[in-house]
Amino acid sequence: MAKLHFNYSTMNAGKSTVLLQAAHNYRERGMEPYLLTARLDTRAGVGRIASRIGIGAQADMFDAQDDLFGSVGTRLAKGPIACVFVDEAQFLTHDQVWQLARVVDDLGVPVMCYGLRVDFRGALFPGSAALLALADEMREVRTICHCGSKATMVVRRDANGRPVTCGEQVQIGGNETYESLYRQHWREAVGDQVEKMMGGEGWKSKR
Repeated sequence: MAKLHFNYSTMNAGKSTVLLQAAHNYRERGMEPYLLTARLDTRAGVGRIASRIGIGAQADMFDAQDDLFGSVGTRLAKGPIACVFVDEAQFLTHDQVWQLARVVDDLGVPVMCYGLRVDFRGALFPGSAALLALADEMREVRTICHCGSKATMVVRRDANGRPVTCGEQVQIGGNETYESLYRQHWREAVGDQVEKMMGGEGWKSKR
């Protein structure tokens, strides 16, 4: 039975590598995957999914206005597909996650989504929140903090390496901009700004 999967991570956990390997496994068995990636992230090239270890593949692109149920239906009209793979799934809208759920339920095609769980403020991305609510299966792609503990948060740094505590949720960048951290070290990095970032009356850093 087809399912909606959400493979989530923090930055630099290798989620694109996992996606590309899974898509390759389908092709090795004579089954065709359908790859999608966010239009706004072109670091690997336009319409391309690539990993830090040097492997990549072409993909169709989506933005917030696209009907992904329609996109998959158009692709199916050209020939069968065994699975839909979505990279940068945090950039999906709530409606698009429902569209992918319909791909699973109505078209019988499994969908594998790969994306970040939280942003630099520790808040869920809209697409990730919807996937956490609707996915049939979820799996964490793990990476580690500089201390060796599992990283669950990400800090955004400016050009001088200082932690950024405000700004737009989406800012495309790589290792020069983001660092994955264990929660305690994320708290130490952002210091007393945590309350303002989260927009509530929470704890204060003891730093």
